[in-house]
Amino acid sequence: MSSETGPFDYIIIGAGTAGCLLANRLSADGKSQVLLLEAGGRDTYMWINIPVGYLYTMNNPRTDWCFRTEPSPGLNGRAIAYPRGKVLGGCTAINGMIYMRGQARDYEQWRQMGNTGWSWDDVLPYFKRSEDHFMGADEHHGAGGEWRVEEARISWEILNAFREACAQVGIPKISDFNTGDNEGAAYFQVNQRSGVRWTAAKGFLRPAAKRNNLSIVTHAHATRLLFDGSKAVGVSYDRKGQRVDVRATGEVLLAAGAVASPQLLELNGIGEPRVLKQHGIDIRCPLPGVGANLQDHLQLRTAYKVSNVRTLNEWSNSLFGKIDIALRYALFRKGPMAMAPSQLGVFAKSDPARETANLQYHVQPLTLGAFGEPLDAFPAITASVCDLRPESRGSIHIRTSDPKSAPLIAPNYLSAPADRQVAADAIKLTRRIMSAQALEPYAPEEFRPGANIVGDENLAAAAGDIGTTIFHPVGTCKMGSDPMAVVDERLRVHGLDGLRVIDASIMPTITSGNTNSPTLMIAEKAAQMIVEDRRSGSRT
Repeated sequence: MSSETGPFDYIIIGAGTAGCLLANRLSADGKSQVLLLEAGGRDTYMWINIPVGYLYTMNNPRTDWCFRTEPSPGLNGRAIAYPRGKVLGGCTAINGMIYMRGQARDYEQWRQMGNTGWSWDDVLPYFKRSEDHFMGADEHHGAGGEWRVEEARISWEILNAFREACAQVGIPKISDFNTGDNEGAAYFQVNQRSGVRWTAAKGFLRPAAKRNNLSIVTHAHATRLLFDGSKAVGVSYDRKGQRVDVRATGEVLLAAGAVASPQLLELNGIGEPRVLKQHGIDIRCPLPGVGANLQDHLQLRTAYKVSNVRTLNEWSNSLFGKIDIALRYALFRKGPMAMAPSQLGVFAKSDPARETANLQYHVQPLTLGAFGEPLDAFPAITASVCDLRPESRGSIHIRTSDPKSAPLIAPNYLSAPADRQVAADAIKLTRRIMSAQALEPYAPEEFRPGANIVGDENLAAAAGDIGTTIFHPVGTCKMGSDPMAVVDERLRVHGLDGLRVIDASIMPTITSGNTNSPTLMIAEKAAQMIVEDRRSGSRT
């Protein structure tokens, strides 16, 4: 059974970071009819609002797609969870809330790859346009926008000592990671409002939802793109077992993320012909880059026991500690329940020859085996470190022709020899920091991967045991004009009309830091380009 609605000027697939902003901007004129489709439900789950709630939203089918990767040789045969938001707000409802743009160098590289209009100077105004920074507007930050940025509401003695130790080994203390060069150590700034998680749905969608020209449909799983020749003219989606066809007179905007966007393209015959033929899918548009070029930040979760200082481990493992934590949040919106998953950030070079920082630390006053597992009972800290610019490339492709089947995710971590060297160097730098004078009073003792592991090859192998995603998949529908590019610099799919991809999948190379706010910037810039192109009558 099927039904048909519309037409709409714009149909947006995915109400995550990009989709929420697009829905806001494209409906702002009060005239354009905009439809936003979200496969997940509404964002009413209590744990979305509480910052520490990521422990209950990841790996929870209510809010997470609950994907898993294929076993990875670089991870010594392990398969790992690959969380992606499945709810209004998308990954902003389950992520680490860290506000990070990356480095100016990242965007200069995009420009040098032929993507006109994507240099640092080009994109900075779009970062600022949506920003509401706690310090107000200046040359680097914006104020009054929808994307709230605040200081962390907690500090820790052991993290302060780690920051001091960084200074002692040559990594300076700084106050802001978002001015173009993020080398240094500081507490992360976060997307929160007064100790409550701030999501793209809260910032962009709720203010726009009252507009008569914006329609929002949840539990709407897009299954098919509708075409008239080479022009996208609509979308089919499944809702409660019923097929619904919706028509677009303007454009179809694919904002489903680095996992789902290439999956939907391939299901519709857009992609690598070999992959499509394997699953009996007719080739509509041969684009070999669809699903290729997957990049992600692999975090190496080094861990150290400490003494003479409180960490979250023992605080949360006692009844009185739990009561204390709950009261601090209930009364003041402070304390551990207001914490982002990571509090202290450090950007550093794995070796002095690097042009800019190529490592990022997420330092936490806690340890656990994996997300969702109980914290260890003894005082300890985690110093996760990732290679910001990995050379390894993976892929995401359909597993079957069934739209409800999870795709095959193969990140291919640590497959490049250069990445294995950076991993070994990162663990050695962590040991230097932990051996600095500022940390001596806390007698740090490495237990992951273990101080007995030495030598670059052994350290690289150990990295495979302690490495896991830090949730930054990008690049699977990359922007450019080379044979592996999927979209052009205006995010239009090559070879087709009326179809754009607008999410983290279009990044040709991964940014040097957390990828959520760069995705927001991409959507902000895309919204302006869409309006410009419609006014000028350019190819859509």
